[in-house]
Amino acid sequence: MAKGFEDLISKVNSCSTKTVSVAVAQDDAVLEAVRAAKEQNIANAILVGDEDKIKEVAASINMDLTGFEIIDEKDNYQAALKAVSLVHDGKADMYMKGLIDTKSFLKSILDKEVGLRNNRPLSHVCVFEVEGIDRLLFLTDVAFMTYPTLEDKVSIIENTVEVCHACGIANPKVAPLAAVEVVNPKMPVTVDAAELTKMNEEGKITGCIVDGPLSMDLAIDPQAAIHKGTTDRKIVGDADVLLFPDIHAGNITYKTLVHTANVKNGNIITGTKAPVILTSRSDDFQTKVNSIALGSVVAEAMKNN
Repeated sequence: MAKGFEDLISKVNSCSTKTVSVAVAQDDAVLEAVRAAKEQNIANAILVGDEDKIKEVAASINMDLTGFEIIDEKDNYQAALKAVSLVHDGKADMYMKGLIDTKSFLKSILDKEVGLRNNRPLSHVCVFEVEGIDRLLFLTDVAFMTYPTLEDKVSIIENTVEVCHACGIANPKVAPLAAVEVVNPKMPVTVDAAELTKMNEEGKITGCIVDGPLSMDLAIDPQAAIHKGTTDRKIVGDADVLLFPDIHAGNITYKTLVHTANVKNGNIITGTKAPVILTSRSDDFQTKVNSIALGSVVAEAMKNN
């Protein structure tokens, strides 16, 4: 079971080397990340975009492009379609956003002919290694689904549990978060959380343990469970997955962790035929490398399944 990104990278190194296809690759941060991924034997890369600009950016960061396949396409959206088709056709294992706007990138994922649609809702999962916590935390959804319905939350759990399994967590504990840990009909989030717990108990959500509603402290701090007298819960400060009620709660938590705590993290979109790496331009270099490693682990699990 991976407890940190070093474990994940070790897991990657025990698998066949994966290939990431990059849409509009003329981006310094992305090129630095794929260079590091190649050097660390995490993944190879196919760079799709304006070849002249790719070479110009590579020169600016002293990057040797030897060993990288480059596909020249000046038009950004056409480059995205070519890049995603490589994954669709099995010539690459995962798809990564380069210097292209998020709307166009997502449009390429959903393209009916060459995209990665999987007849499931797409959702976003962030995997965090947090100093002081002895396991990886899976945060979802902090970037994609805005106001998930109960049905959406089921899909988010299913998507995220697959990522947990790929990381070696056989039966992850999922905490549907709320401000309180009891059901209050005036707080619909708590009603949804209780329903998700019931669905898990009835075998409608499998491969995990769901226990909600839970406040954040009860989800991640065992001492809080002792102080509040809730040690009879299925989750007593040892949640693996933090399921947020909406994008605001998730995004605020994500950015608070990134900007105030000692963390490592990686992010992917799930619910697709192959892992999709969507990071922000504000994400640091290591986050992009970690995201490629995470995508590689998930790609290996998808191949084996």
